[in-house]
Amino acid sequence: MAWRSLLVFTTASILSSATWAADLFVYPAAGQTPEQQQKDEYECYAFAKSNSGFDPMAMPTATSAKPADTTSTGKTTLGGAALGAVVGGIADGSDGAGKGAAIGAASGLLFGGARNRNTRQQQEQWEQQQQQQYAAGRNNYNRAFSACMEGRDYSVR
Repeated sequence: MAWRSLLVFTTASILSSATWAADLFVYPAAGQTPEQQQKDEYECYAFAKSNSGFDPMAMPTATSAKPADTTSTGKTTLGGAALGAVVGGIADGSDGAGKGAAIGAASGLLFGGARNRNTRQQQEQWEQQQQQQYAAGRNNYNRAFSACMEGRDYSVR
């Protein structure tokens, strides 16, 4: 599951960065030649990259470590069953061990499910945070690029 969400985030980010030129439309408002426009776009790309700290041509990277997936409902269920069997065996003898194991397994399943939900929520929050940080960096880059190009008499939308 961790790989799947990382793959989704990475793929979406790569597609976003691969289409950086399509995000903004640049029109030569002062009759600039295609060669001049290409030169200006490269210089404004360097300016925007330097000023925003964001490179739309670079592979997106995470700004923090992804929360670890440390839970397993199966492990929690088995651990609860073992603990319940021991406690039940001590309290009620051999008959109590079976009951204790059943109660422990059910408790372990409940706690494991709750821990799994918590882990999934943490991972989803992390993914949203990474996407928001990427979007903010991209927005800052676009603003700097647009300012540079508009300063060179281009219309940017």
